[in-house]
Amino acid sequence: MFKNILAMFKRTLVAPTSKPSRSSKQRKKVESPRIGELGEYKINIQLDQLPKDCKYLSDIMIRNPKSRSGFSQIDHIVLSPYGLFVIETKNYSGEIKGLKDDSYWTVSNRFKMYNPLKQNYGHIKALEFTIKGYPELRFVSMISFTMRCRFSIDPNLRKIESNQLVIYDVELSEFIGRKILRMKAASERPILQDTDLANLYRIIQEANITDPVLRAEHVEKANR
Repeated sequence: MFKNILAMFKRTLVAPTSKPSRSSKQRKKVESPRIGELGEYKINIQLDQLPKDCKYLSDIMIRNPKSRSGFSQIDHIVLSPYGLFVIETKNYSGEIKGLKDDSYWTVSNRFKMYNPLKQNYGHIKALEFTIKGYPELRFVSMISFTMRCRFSIDPNLRKIESNQLVIYDVELSEFIGRKILRMKAASERPILQDTDLANLYRIIQEANITDPVLRAEHVEKANR
C-alpha cells in the first residue's frame, strides 16, 4: 500500500508533456505565403515605375502544347516599343549557383531547381505561339530573385547586353529601363507602335486562362 501511495505522489510531480501551441503551427502555415505576398508587392512597385510607354500584365496562363501540363504560367510580361520582357520570379533564400546551359541550378547546395532560364524559354515559346503577325518581335528573359539570395552564376547574365538577365527584384525597373535604352540605340525605329502595344495587350489578355479548375490542374501536373 505504501508503494502505491508513493507511486501516486510521483505522478503528481511529473509535468505533462507540452505540445506545440496552435499559434506556433499557424505561424508556420502563413509564413511562406506571406513572404510570397511581400515579394509580389515589391515586384508590383517596380512595375509601376516603368516608362509611360510600357504596359504590363501579371499572372498570365496560356496554352503551351509542348509543356507537361499543356499550359505555361507567366509571372509578368512587360510590353515596350522595342520588345517584350518575360519575367519569372523566384522566392528562394541562399546562394543561387548555376550556368546558363545547366539543366539544374542549386540553392545553397541543398537542393536543385530546374534552370529558370530554360523554364522561361518555354514561356517565351508559348507567347510566340500565342502572338502572330509580329515576326520582328524581340523577347528578353528576366529571372528575378529576392535580396535574400546571392548569385554564383555566369556573370554575363548580369550584363545589360544579354537577352537573358538574372536580377534582384529591387533592380527590375532599372534593368528594364537600361535594356530599353540599349535596344533603342540599336534600332532606327520602335518595333511596336502604340496601336501594336494595345493589340498585343488585348491578344495576351484574351488568351489568359482564368478558369480556377484548369489553373489547379496545371499546378498539379507541373509539380509532378
